[in-house]
Amino acid sequence: MDYPVIEEGGFKYIETKGGGQNLLLLHGLFGALSNFSGILRHFGRTYNVVVPILPIFEMPFRKLSVSGLVDHVAAFVEKKSFKTVHVLGNSLGGHISLLYALAHPKRIASVTLTGSSGLFESAMGSTFPKRGDYEYIRKKTADTFFDPAVATKELVDEVFDTVNDRNKAIRVIATAKSAIRHNLRDKLHLIKAPTLLIWGKEDQVTPAFVGEEFHQRIVNSRLFLLEKCGHAPMMEHPEVFNHHLEEFLSDVAATV
Repeated sequence: MDYPVIEEGGFKYIETKGGGQNLLLLHGLFGALSNFSGILRHFGRTYNVVVPILPIFEMPFRKLSVSGLVDHVAAFVEKKSFKTVHVLGNSLGGHISLLYALAHPKRIASVTLTGSSGLFESAMGSTFPKRGDYEYIRKKTADTFFDPAVATKELVDEVFDTVNDRNKAIRVIATAKSAIRHNLRDKLHLIKAPTLLIWGKEDQVTPAFVGEEFHQRIVNSRLFLLEKCGHAPMMEHPEVFNHHLEEFLSDVAATV
């Protein structure tokens, strides 16, 4: 099911309005709504699944940082008058989820991280790749996944267009550098909410040892490592991902 992008109050987002509990999905640097299509299909009728589009390319440059994006999410949750949220983030979205949970613990029903930054990440680097080098971008995008076929031409084209737009490329690099500066190793013990970690064993961006360290440092956490899976488990193995998430959310509800 397709959901329209809503624009209001300075925010862009989609919302399924499928249930009483709010499941807030936060995308990564190169994330798109399509990255969460499996979650939207599976949970859209039973949860109010909400995907705010992070304003990486629209935010005033002086405010562009991981902290600025966390402030945007906080303002969005406030605007929507959500009492609590189950927050789920992939890659940079996981990092933002953690910072939001640290800043607003009373708003958090649970945290789900998959391929999250915040401890260690190995991305495209801190400089521009060769402009116009489509094959390089295709390979780097394919390397995000265990199965390179997941990197569709549509996805590669989107990344290529971003990298070759100088303004967007500068913003991507600035945001990535901000994420590296915001290492959370010494703060993760403060996360008390139930936390689910779903990681790809072949993740080359945030390797499996990153998920294991999150698990060690977040007290109330459970970890699942998926075989033949890269940086976006919800895209490569949507059925397994949704099974673990559904079981986790049910367990959280049972303890409330």
